[in-house]
Parts: sequence; structure tokens; C-alpha cells
Amino acid sequence: MTDFNNLSETEIQALIENAEKALKEKQSSKRKEVIAKIKELAASIGVNVEISEGDKRADRKIGKVAAKYRNPADASQTWTGRGLAPKWMQDLTAAGRDRSEFEI
Repeated sequence: MTDFNNLSETEIQALIENAEKALKEKQSSKRKEVIAKIKELAASIGVNVEISEGDKRADRKIGKVAAKYRNPADASQTWTGRGLAPKWMQDLTAAGRDRSEFEI
């Protein structure tokens, strides 16, 4: 085993990166073996199996939501109307004012 106290920070970082790379390669190899085995077993009983990779995710573009309400006391404070209302909105509605008064 390596004595990590005698290694420099860059040597330890390189060791970590090499270990992570080796781990990913082993996991990828194991995944391929398991998928091949599953397909082989399925074919032995006459079933066709389609396996999709779980790592591939559809990229969703989430845009910013425009502000819907503005604080009359401080124009820099806005709220989209989603989620928990900010303190200034809670205070105004608790005072009996209607949200529609503050729409932009």
C-alpha cells in the first residue's frame, strides 16, 4: 500500500484521477458483460430485449420565469408567483391587500 503522507498534493490528485478512470472503465466493462448476458438469456427463450442506457438523459431547457408581481415599496423586489410568497407579499396580503394590485 502507498504511504500517502510521503506524496505531494499533485501526486495524490493524479493518483485519485487514475483510480477514478480505472473504476469507470471497470464499471463500463461489467455493464457490457451483464447486458450481453441478459441478451443471451433472453435469446435462449426466444425473447428480443432492447436495453437503453440509463446514463443518457434528455436535456431539458428550463427557461427563467418572468416576474409577475412587484413590491410597491421597493421596485427591485419581484416575485414570479411560484413557490412560497416572499415576506413582503405575505405582509401586504396579511394587511388585507389583494395580490392583483401588485401585478406587473
